[in-house]
Amino acid sequence: MKLQAINSNPKISFPSSSNSQFASKNIQNHPGSCSLLQNSNCKFSRININCYKPISISASYGGRESESGDDVTSSPAKALRRVLGSPGIHLGPACFDALSAKLVERAGFDLCFTTGFGISAARLGLPDTGLISYGEMVDQGRQITQATSIPVIGDGDNGYGNAMNVKRTIKGYIRAGFAGIILEDQVSPKACGHTSGRKVVSREEAIMKIKAAVDARKESGSDIVIVARTDSRQAVSLEEALWRSRALADAGADVLFIDALASKEEMKAFCEVSPLVPKMANMLEGGGRTPILSPIDLEDIGYKIVAYPLSLMGVSIRAMQDALLAIKGGRIPSPGSMPSFGEIKEILGFNTYYEEEKKYATKTSQFSLERESNNAYNIQRISQEERNQREEDPVVEVLTPEVYNEYVADGSGSPFSGIWSKKLRVKITGRDGFEKLDIRIPAGFLDGITNIL
Repeated sequence: MKLQAINSNPKISFPSSSNSQFASKNIQNHPGSCSLLQNSNCKFSRININCYKPISISASYGGRESESGDDVTSSPAKALRRVLGSPGIHLGPACFDALSAKLVERAGFDLCFTTGFGISAARLGLPDTGLISYGEMVDQGRQITQATSIPVIGDGDNGYGNAMNVKRTIKGYIRAGFAGIILEDQVSPKACGHTSGRKVVSREEAIMKIKAAVDARKESGSDIVIVARTDSRQAVSLEEALWRSRALADAGADVLFIDALASKEEMKAFCEVSPLVPKMANMLEGGGRTPILSPIDLEDIGYKIVAYPLSLMGVSIRAMQDALLAIKGGRIPSPGSMPSFGEIKEILGFNTYYEEEKKYATKTSQFSLERESNNAYNIQRISQEERNQREEDPVVEVLTPEVYNEYVADGSGSPFSGIWSKKLRVKITGRDGFEKLDIRIPAGFLDGITNIL
């Protein structure tokens, strides 16, 4: 990794390898350039670069670590507040189910978001236009928070109704295990961010909803982080969005978020509002209204947390499309496009499960396993014996009936004349080639048996 000071602003190029891990480093830079060599095992949890002005980035790729040594599982909200209170800017990909949340944690992020866009797509296969319900979002959120130990900020839409609905939403999200919740000021049915047709409720109603959320938090004895989002930039104007942000901070919001800001200048103006309240940025991948900026630029502007709402959903869609095209063409996806079966099992926790299962093994369970093993052996042995037996089964050969006229040349008057002069020859030969049986059965005898039957 090379760090270079240009016009008093450091330029940082990060290694492209996804396996690079960042460890704590403090670098005092002087005019010119400096380089930092790292090996593949190096882990940077924080980089502080003093290059005329301090810049810090918080990221950790690999196993999760707590810098303070605190127990991050004590409370999701407390864990999130520790993240918000720590130096640097914090990146949070948005997940849409338990598996994507687990992958976010395995990648080493300090927090993650849920995305109503992604959950509506994954759970319903429908657009994020207010069709998904509160109950469905809470249920999906519960699965997500149970799959990971990092704090999760949930998408609470517009609270699913008026101020009283907001109180119920807050309490439900607390019970579901969320560390934070994003509440927006859109009307119902809401519209997806960065799309057309968005409308917002009145200033008074927006403020009262945040006050209701704060009250619900107190009533629950929780410390869930309330992120107040306003969509009034796109629905009304930048001035309206800035006014609402100040008012929502005064109402008790812990974090502020204006969606769909259209320029870097607008983002700077937003971060100057209520400077003591952390700001959230939304880097909508693939063509949103807000410019995509680097984490360093976002921190320089004044942001504290950053959401990446579509990365996981977007690449999942493309990967599934590619796999389906391969299968339809009579192929399977290339090995490089998917993890091995062993890697999949490791991600899902099969190995951890098997190791933990051994702790609770009993004699009965061990006997059962041994019996199943013995049964499998017996079945295999019987199958082998049957196979051997089949190999020794003889070959039955039925030959053409023979006609005997031993007594009279024309066969008349003989007891063996007519049907009795014909015989069915049955010959049995073993697979070893030796003859086991060779008999001749008079046709009259067979005919008599037939008549009796």
